[in-house]
Amino acid sequence: MFDPVIAPSGTLLGLLQRGRGDGTLHALAAPRAEALAALDHCVLYDPRHDWQVENRSLYYARLYLDLHGGLDAIEHHLFRAEDRFDTEEVRTGLSLAVLGHLASYGRRDALDLLRRYAETGSNWAWALDELALRDDDTGLRALAGPVLDRFPRTPEGDAELAAAVRDAFEPRPWRLWADDPRAEIGARIRAAGEQGSFDRWQRQLRPSGPRPGWSVAAVFDWAQEGLERGGELHLPAARCLTAVAGPGDRPTILEAARGGPDGARCAALHYLAEARDPDVLDLIEAAASDPSRTVADAAVAAFERMCGADAVDRARGWIHRPDALGASAAGVLACRGGTRDTDLVLGALRETVRAEGPDARRLWTLVDGAGRLGIVCAAPVLRHVYRETASSQLRGRAAKALAATDPSYATGFAVECLWDCEETTREIAALHAETGDARVAERLRRLAADPAEEAEVQTAVRSRIGGADAAAR
Repeated sequence: MFDPVIAPSGTLLGLLQRGRGDGTLHALAAPRAEALAALDHCVLYDPRHDWQVENRSLYYARLYLDLHGGLDAIEHHLFRAEDRFDTEEVRTGLSLAVLGHLASYGRRDALDLLRRYAETGSNWAWALDELALRDDDTGLRALAGPVLDRFPRTPEGDAELAAAVRDAFEPRPWRLWADDPRAEIGARIRAAGEQGSFDRWQRQLRPSGPRPGWSVAAVFDWAQEGLERGGELHLPAARCLTAVAGPGDRPTILEAARGGPDGARCAALHYLAEARDPDVLDLIEAAASDPSRTVADAAVAAFERMCGADAVDRARGWIHRPDALGASAAGVLACRGGTRDTDLVLGALRETVRAEGPDARRLWTLVDGAGRLGIVCAAPVLRHVYRETASSQLRGRAAKALAATDPSYATGFAVECLWDCEETTREIAALHAETGDARVAERLRRLAADPAEEAEVQTAVRSRIGGADAAAR
């Protein structure tokens, strides 16, 4: 899938794509047709770079409710001919999740769309999961026939059905259908469930991993074989070494870390890092410059897992390196450094934003570090990251760091964060937003009464709502 095209942060579309609280506030103040067009665009063309960790569905569903928006655009998107050949979850997942939230708010049109799509759509399993949380037993039982018709009565069809039952994210519909008195429904679902349990049992009887009694050499061979098959077994192999290696095996492991085959070398580096071997930092430094990308990446990853004072001290010397190990050193200081490292972390933060922009992956730890170390002069950079990043997860980290470094956060970004798409960001805002602002008091009351809101957010809200009501009076 291509990366989404994100509009500038100063536009309504750009704000909504980012899931910023200001997006909702601007949409409510904009002409309704313009706001709904931007909202539809976001839901139909998922703007998230990582849809598995970033939240948008509740944010967009709430805005549909506030704008009294119709669902014609979502309906057209779900049932267009493209759905028959573009079956990737990412094409329809956000639309279905938004419909799920709307159904939980009582929108019957959203519930009907989910039922229709579960019957005929390619991403039916996602729609069924949404219905499992919101629909009644009668509605779910009516879907048994259409869903089972997807699986022909052949050995292949029965195997696919068994896998669907076994891997279902929400088992409620399948359990209902298993109790159906009709043989073509209940009996078939029960048989599929038994087959799925048998398949799982068979896999457990055929483990492909290490066996008791393996030697260090056998573990290295296993790691190398895995790499040659296209898999990386560095970490599990390192854990195996912890179980089988004795004091007499150290020379063999050191030799593998210096120049063994790539799989064995990576496993050895991780093992030595975990054991805090006195030679491991020199070995990591050498491996980080290795021509093999696999070895270099494993060396950096092994270093990042080290938490001792020796690793932090070495990071102070490596932070100026222009390679991945230098970037990793900055992250180590951000996570585990002390006040003496504030200038180094601040410099790395500024340089990363300047060179790589506000969406750089390494910014996550640097932003956290700025907040952890309380670097007040990092606030301007953190505000820039907050405004510009397309990642709602990174924006949430920036909000948390601003709460620790920026005295203006409570009356500034914290207010809009109450409408943010990420629940962790709303939680931070609920703890810090200035309750003298009438918008804050009203928003806190609405979040406290919203059954779809996360428990952690509501706990934070209730810790402030008494003070908000008093300030409002």
